[in-house]
Amino acid sequence: MSRFYPDSKVEIQGLSAKFYDNLLNVASLGLYSKFIKKAIRLMNIDSNDKILDFGAGTGRNALLMQKYISANGEILGLEISDEMIEQFKRKTAKYDNLNVVNQRIDQPFSFEKKYDKVVISFVFHGFPFEIQKNILSNAHGALKEGGEFIMLDFNEFVTDETPLYFRIPFKIVECKYAFEYVERDWKKIMSEFGFKDFNQQLFFHDHLRLLRAKR
Repeated sequence: MSRFYPDSKVEIQGLSAKFYDNLLNVASLGLYSKFIKKAIRLMNIDSNDKILDFGAGTGRNALLMQKYISANGEILGLEISDEMIEQFKRKTAKYDNLNVVNQRIDQPFSFEKKYDKVVISFVFHGFPFEIQKNILSNAHGALKEGGEFIMLDFNEFVTDETPLYFRIPFKIVECKYAFEYVERDWKKIMSEFGFKDFNQQLFFHDHLRLLRAKR
């Protein structure tokens, strides 16, 4: 399948998708595993939460979130990569309340069911701005009143003012949309889509952020 956004780097296919988790562990020198566990713990997931996972990938995050929900809670992943979906289904097969569907998050959609939380992790920055607006609209529409949108991604910063140890790999690895993303005021933008009551935790010298907002 060809990529919808050739300039983006969040659409993972082929061998990269097949070995994505291992590649991420190696690239982060093992730091990602500890970091994502901490970030998910800070999401304050309730045992009965119904969670929609935008860009669910291999199911790695869903499995970590599953530890905080009971049999009454559930997680539905939205993913478009066949390789990722296959891994998600294999890894979560023993859990009846973890599922995944082939669904684009970048185009308008609606579900009859409403969710307590919508989570998106290191996916949002890889889309063009106009498409990011679609994603925000989809998240808002999928949430119950008082539900929470949770975005784990880069924080806002001026790239050329960041330390060299971060700036160089960021410029090498990330796509052009990421450079635009980090210089926008996302609380202001999200408030225009009906989000409020923002809460954030920062990581890695304030370069990464867990941003939570209520519908």
